[in-house]
Amino acid sequence: MTSTIPDAVRRRSETAWLKRLMPYRTPSTARGLFELGITVVPFALFWVLAALAIGSGHWWGILFTIPAAGFMLRLFMIQHDCGHGAFFGHRRLDDWVGRSIGVLTFTAYECWRRTHAIHHASSGNLDARGIGDVKTLTLSEYRALGFWGRFGYRLYRNPLVMFGIGPTWLFLVQQRLPFGVMRGGASPWISTMGTNVVIALLALGLIWMLGLVPFLLIQVPIILLAGTAGVWLFYVQHQFEQTQWDTKEDWKFESAALHGSSYYDLPPVLRWFTANIGIHHVHHISSRVPFYRLPEVLKDFPELKRIGRISVMQSIEGVKLVLWDEAQRRLISFREARALAAA
Repeated sequence: MTSTIPDAVRRRSETAWLKRLMPYRTPSTARGLFELGITVVPFALFWVLAALAIGSGHWWGILFTIPAAGFMLRLFMIQHDCGHGAFFGHRRLDDWVGRSIGVLTFTAYECWRRTHAIHHASSGNLDARGIGDVKTLTLSEYRALGFWGRFGYRLYRNPLVMFGIGPTWLFLVQQRLPFGVMRGGASPWISTMGTNVVIALLALGLIWMLGLVPFLLIQVPIILLAGTAGVWLFYVQHQFEQTQWDTKEDWKFESAALHGSSYYDLPPVLRWFTANIGIHHVHHISSRVPFYRLPEVLKDFPELKRIGRISVMQSIEGVKLVLWDEAQRRLISFREARALAAA
């Protein structure tokens, strides 16, 4: 739907959000410790319950990996806030907590933080795609590809690849090297290799205690379930019909943040496990707002609930939207692309 608000007024309104959100950027150390505690303790508990059950020959214990994966997903969201310096508000404390969680989430903290910062600085910019985002082609770019290029993009965008093979590749393979920042100095390499070493030592210790098969039966489902949920969340936060992409000349940070990120309206339980990451447009406007304060923003500024809102059903339907149509300024499906070509 085309906005009837004059561009000049819209730009002033978008810029004003940066100032409006300033009071919400103050984290609480006590609240951070509380949120960390109610996440890491249940995660460890469900992991131990799974180990005890499977170790006693009760293979139904693998069911404990489902809630454990939910808490691992929440741990990743805490790591995410630490990367923005928004969890405790103390840079060193945020960094060390983020590094420690990175061992559990199989995500090297410094490397991820750097690529994620690039994502925030370039989200919605057609001329700055490629790092920390889901590969998205414009309609004209797709049409310019040959057979194998189109086949590769369609394969990449296939839901079975995106949400099945993708998380496995991302968390078990790709994250083991500092892809995207390999030439970024020693820090990404130290972070990645250091995380790998600690993961390996922890895994070897648990294998020694439990055995290889029980360890794999617990750890692999947790990583894959949490990883799939994480990839899905990241996908729907920017891949929805009325998202916004612009060339470098027209790209504006505030506009891209507000209109290029969704408000994923999830049920209360899922909002808790995902640490309010669905309030993504607010997060992109001001990434220093702690996740536990994002609901305050929506309560005080209810007009934000009407911007970029997508429901769970709309997010599922949106998986078919794969190409940015620069003429219509919206994401379209392969079927729509064929219809446009035929017309």
